[in-house]
Amino acid sequence: MTSESRSADPYANKWWALLAVSAGVFMSTIDGSIVNIALKTLQDYFKVGLHSVEWVVLAYLLGLVCLLPIAGRMGDMIGKRAVYVTGFVIFTIGSVLCGLSWNIEALIVFRVVQAIGAAMIQGVGSALLIEAFPPTERGQALGYIGSSVAAGILAGPVLGGFLLKFNWQSIFFVNLPIGIAAVILVLRAIPNDRRRSAQRFDIPGAVMLGVGLLLLLLALTEGQIWGFGDWRTLAALTTGLLLLPIFVWWQLRTPEPMIQLGLFRNPIFSLSLTASFASFLAGSFNFLLLPYYLQNVLGYDPQRTGLTLIASPIVLSLISPLSGRLSDRFGSRWLGVIGLAILSASLFSFASLTTESSQFDVIMRLILLGLGFGLFQSPNNSMVMGSVARTSLGVAGGLLAVMRTLGQTVGVAIAGAIWATQVTAAAGRVYDPITAAPPAALVAGMHDAMVIAALLAALGIIPTLARGASVNPDIQPRAEQRPT
Repeated sequence: MTSESRSADPYANKWWALLAVSAGVFMSTIDGSIVNIALKTLQDYFKVGLHSVEWVVLAYLLGLVCLLPIAGRMGDMIGKRAVYVTGFVIFTIGSVLCGLSWNIEALIVFRVVQAIGAAMIQGVGSALLIEAFPPTERGQALGYIGSSVAAGILAGPVLGGFLLKFNWQSIFFVNLPIGIAAVILVLRAIPNDRRRSAQRFDIPGAVMLGVGLLLLLLALTEGQIWGFGDWRTLAALTTGLLLLPIFVWWQLRTPEPMIQLGLFRNPIFSLSLTASFASFLAGSFNFLLLPYYLQNVLGYDPQRTGLTLIASPIVLSLISPLSGRLSDRFGSRWLGVIGLAILSASLFSFASLTTESSQFDVIMRLILLGLGFGLFQSPNNSMVMGSVARTSLGVAGGLLAVMRTLGQTVGVAIAGAIWATQVTAAAGRVYDPITAAPPAALVAGMHDAMVIAALLAALGIIPTLARGASVNPDIQPRAEQRPT
């Protein structure tokens, strides 16, 4: 990996770069699913309530989504590799600290440390990959990242179940060797793009955007516990909604904004982000409700539930690289439309499940779901990253990750509210917890929620059609190559 070989072929190390970026995506994805499966163990170990231990997940989620745009902007200003490596180091240190936690409060704080590192990894990972691959292979590269996400989702429950046989600390300590190996690989495979920017970082803008997103997500997640009419929920929601337009006003008047709002005047960029949000918003309905259906209606144990649910990420991991390669050759518009149409049809098909459906019935619908997501995501992400200049790749990647996380969070809140309301209506009385309702009522509520999810996915077809057929593959000039 000498400087001479890099100058002869600037993309000679693209597969090593893919491995380095995939390691970060895999590690940050698997960490969420591993922790989810360990919540009951953590609750018993620390002797705390379920709501307290849920903050182990929420702290990571909230910190991640609030910091992603900031991390992307830092990558554009000082160099993406530096931000990426620093993120790996912080995430790895945070993982070790999580394993050493002495109480639930310490674990929650150290999960925020992990979130800081994960935001830096995810915020610039896609941008690094775009620069490592030729523009004509952009969709293929992002497709492999989709496979890494699916692999993390697949491996999380399996690896977590295995490690929990030893102790809960091991689910965090496992990140140590992965982090060390990934840092070494990044330093060797990805050229040093460190730069001294004359621009000043927009601290007021970063604070307004971060706090605004934090309050909105807090209202959506905790509102399910506090009640959406509670003053705390309303205060967080109102303040968050006020901060975001103030942030936009500030970005328009400050000479060095954190996010160039001119990016959103590009219809390919803004409409592709909208379609991404719609897809994750719709998909989160299935993510929330299907485990309840499998366990509370069909009576599956956690192991059988997990084995059933992996059908979708398996298909996603196989389809993502293929759809990315097809988008490089034929464009992204119709692949995106077909993917969203299949996604919408698959969600609608869940509304036909009954209290006596077989495991085969569920798996066939999950296969269709994975196919739809796989066909849509890689081409759509390629459109987002291909529609901006190289100097804005970090911000674009950060915003893409924000849309994914926001869609999932908002979708879970909406799905939970719709499901609870419709289950209560079908049962004719209020159940606490809602899962104590009769199976027929649980299924009826899921039917109504899945129909709405299918409509949300179908709405994503509108911006996908409106954005145009393709982007110029040469919009991003080749990154300057310098020896490390």
